[in-house]
Amino acid sequence: PPQEGRQMMLAMDVSGSMSEPDMVLGAQPVERLTAAKAVLADFLDRRAGDRVGLLVFGDRAYTLTPLTADLSSVRDQLRDSVVGLAGRETAIGDAIALAVKRLRNQPEGQRVLILLTDGVSNAGVLEPLRAAELARAEGVRVHTVAFGSDGSARFFGIPVAADRDPVDEATLRRIAEMTGGRFFRARDTDQLVGIYAELDRLEPIAAKGPTLRPRNERYAWPLAVALLLGALAWVWPERRR
Repeated sequence: PPQEGRQMMLAMDVSGSMSEPDMVLGAQPVERLTAAKAVLADFLDRRAGDRVGLLVFGDRAYTLTPLTADLSSVRDQLRDSVVGLAGRETAIGDAIALAVKRLRNQPEGQRVLILLTDGVSNAGVLEPLRAAELARAEGVRVHTVAFGSDGSARFFGIPVAADRDPVDEATLRRIAEMTGGRFFRARDTDQLVGIYAELDRLEPIAAKGPTLRPRNERYAWPLAVALLLGALAWVWPERRR
């Protein structure tokens, strides 16, 4: 039988710093959010068999798509997300807590959160590490992705942006460690692609069971011979009488 798919929440930072144009996509400079959305959309294309939900966070955290097997709906909501949709600040703890709430009633061992942020938690009600304790208690595995360049990015040698709000790698690493997840650091779009490819391997999707190979049944010839012998055994005494 098929293995069970994952119950997976994707949490994406849409705070003000995600508008920094320090990423490159298709040889063109793009905002961090644009690059992240492109990579996440590709990731979703490979998750058939999972139920996926999408939440965004800024000052607060909001669910855009509850857990669903309709990944096209998730892609649509992802596409329409914009910087500032949830405020300009960064509430990492609230994002984790909201994901835990959405996942707590799902089957054990399948509860996964992938959280992407480019900043430091500076808003919200719940501290990130307290939220990580809640995730651990509810069996939610949290993978954290720190996104954003170090210092200024260059395009054909020209500085295009400065990283005004460095990402809090230490806290994100601790969240992942506490919940049994992995921490990743992406400084450009290519690294982000590699990270989501690795997450795809870490969280396997539903797989087909063992292949049943059709067998060539060979009982027909012995059965025919047996029937013929039985018929002869019945006919031969009659002919002698």
